[in-house]
Amino acid sequence: MPIKSYTDLIVYQNLYKAMVIVLTKVVPNLPKEERFDLADQLRRACKSAPAQLAEGYAKKNYKRSWKKYIDDAIGESNEMIHHLSVCRDVYSKYVSSEICSKLIETYNIAGKQLYNLGKNWISNLPHS
Repeated sequence: MPIKSYTDLIVYQNLYKAMVIVLTKVVPNLPKEERFDLADQLRRACKSAPAQLAEGYAKKNYKRSWKKYIDDAIGESNEMIHHLSVCRDVYSKYVSSEICSKLIETYNIAGKQLYNLGKNWISNLPHS
């Protein structure tokens, strides 16, 4: 299937779905003492990865620019793995460990997909 928009990217779709789960099933269930610190980090990072792809897609024909956005999305995915690990390992009384583990796997896969997207897309660009 041809890619006509960033929304056609499977990795974008998966990151967006993960974002919705984080915002509806993880953040609201954190304990009161984490509502501003960890919750804020989760809200920011889960929104950032798909947003990086959306913004960067506009520069998809420019190797360095597109690569930077992909790398930033990988970084945000890694950050989400860390934050979700904290939720699972420290706050399992409040947040579902199963949901956190599934999300961690989603972000692990997304990181690999993003790496491959950058590698394959950039190697097919007509110019540097």
